[in-house]
Amino acid sequence: MNRIPSREEAEKILVEVGCPRIVIEHSKAVANLAVKIAKKIAEKGFKVDIKLVEAGAILHDIGRVRTRSVFHGYYGGEIARKLNFPENLVNIIEKHVGAGIPLEEAVKIGLPAKSFMLETLEEKIVAYADKRIKHNKVIGFEECLNEFRKKLGENHPAIERLKNLHKEIYKILGHDMF
Repeated sequence: MNRIPSREEAEKILVEVGCPRIVIEHSKAVANLAVKIAKKIAEKGFKVDIKLVEAGAILHDIGRVRTRSVFHGYYGGEIARKLNFPENLVNIIEKHVGAGIPLEEAVKIGLPAKSFMLETLEEKIVAYADKRIKHNKVIGFEECLNEFRKKLGENHPAIERLKNLHKEIYKILGHDMF
């Protein structure tokens, strides 16, 4: 493809690769929230590629066709590369898991020896929107944090990364938070 797909193209790709309906519904909800956040951030004067955010949000869980584990981000990146997506889109898909995963932690859990940390604003928006959607409904940040704690344990380093991601998004949006 070698370009950012439209929302319709991205949704069609999820169907074509065999993503379950529940994953597609979740991805649409994440995209709706991510685009809302991206537009508000753009209104604050930040440069953000809304089309990239939308495509990344729709496609972020494409790796779920292979696994439901933390590896779905990595596998999603592999699928996205095979589909010849631009690297900025591949990065969103690959890095959205766990509010980013540093190299040392990636190696410890069996991922390739590289950093999966969120870097761009678009990566951060999609990862954040994903954490704020449970199934296909927006949840509050405290509920989101509690879900993370239940899944990973109270002292997992990803908890602090999620809190920092929330602070970063909140600092930009302030009271305009959805």
